[in-house]
Amino acid sequence: MSDHDIDPTSPRMAPKPEVTKIDGRELKPSTLMMGYGYDPVLSEGSLKPPIFLTSTFAFPSAADGKRHFEGITGKRPGGADGLVYSRFNAPNQEILEDRLSVWDGAEDALSFSSGMTAICVLMLAYASQNDVIVHSGPLYAASEGFVAKVLAKFGVTYVDFPAGATREEIDAVLAKAKAQADEQGGKVCMIYLESPGNPTNALVDVEAVRASVDAAQLDCPIAIDNTFLGPLWQRPLDQGADIVVYSLTKYVGGHSDLVAGSIAGAKKWMDPVRMLRNTMGGICDPNTAWMLMRSLETVELRMNRAGENAAKVCDFLAQHPKVEGLGYLGMIKDARQQDIYDRHCKGAGSTFSLLLKGGEAECFRFLDALKIAKLAVSLGGTETLASHPASMTHLSVAEGRRAELGISDNLVRISIGIEDPDDLIADFTQALEAV
Repeated sequence: MSDHDIDPTSPRMAPKPEVTKIDGRELKPSTLMMGYGYDPVLSEGSLKPPIFLTSTFAFPSAADGKRHFEGITGKRPGGADGLVYSRFNAPNQEILEDRLSVWDGAEDALSFSSGMTAICVLMLAYASQNDVIVHSGPLYAASEGFVAKVLAKFGVTYVDFPAGATREEIDAVLAKAKAQADEQGGKVCMIYLESPGNPTNALVDVEAVRASVDAAQLDCPIAIDNTFLGPLWQRPLDQGADIVVYSLTKYVGGHSDLVAGSIAGAKKWMDPVRMLRNTMGGICDPNTAWMLMRSLETVELRMNRAGENAAKVCDFLAQHPKVEGLGYLGMIKDARQQDIYDRHCKGAGSTFSLLLKGGEAECFRFLDALKIAKLAVSLGGTETLASHPASMTHLSVAEGRRAELGISDNLVRISIGIEDPDDLIADFTQALEAV
């Protein structure tokens, strides 16, 4: 919703212009998170937005109600001019979406009840019968499963390529996808990327993908799951992606106490997804949206601290005799991956893969011996988490496919939190003694 379309009776935003510059200086996202999209005057002076627990909103007039529904149903472009019904929009969700847009430099954003809801609704909005999705690998297991198993029921097929593929390799994959789509009577409907890939941290060359898509003259969005590095350490829209996807459960939420997701990008890419979300539901609830607004105020502080901790922990782990290798972006050994990192990333993140000497048994001994780090899936929280992807998050992936993607039995995924780094090193030291 653009500023000039804002309903002046809505508490979501002030009728006055937003302050985004001071003396010509662009304010940073960390500053804007303290008040962007909200005017206390419209909520009895409350410094923070209240939680709006309502299912529906009263219209000033019948004509306003008609106008709003013309926008909601697509009879008039631009969406609703004001608040209508909480399956469509609501104050907390709209403020959250405005602030998410700021971080990625996006025109528009949409919030969802989970990261997978965001991904599924996004794909359903663009995929039709007999279409082809091109995606990088590895993907989060549920994302890959949705494409390979659920969308397959409706005649949607896929072609994939490894994360580090070169421009020439991507060109060949797109040519194959176009031929496959022509044969099926469909089209290439989406390029879906995950970078870094889960759980290996393999990077995708977004700029090369953009160039390949343009050269192939494909009229489809490039979407990318930016959960591992966003919104602080990577801005894929700057490299040519059209849509950025998040599990807000992770770094943005950051406290392991909520589940949510989002997408952001140009309005032309968001509108079809918004229309489907209006029908299917799946919008983030107001309480979760409020908690995410709280978390966005400290996301830079938390991510920076976790990143500094991860660098110290990995310096220790890299020297340990029981460690076979690290999938940490601060210690890349492959020239192609380093080149992508240098062009795309602003930091190495705090989630990485630890390869132990041995297999599943050694990983289980290590995980069971941890005292500070918690044995749990997910990532990006204030606490350090460790898990075994091959037997947990990626168990549903066929064994041969896991091997192809580098998800081995001796791989442990670690997400470093904001604890004292020396305490974390002490914990990993004693846990490695059990291996």
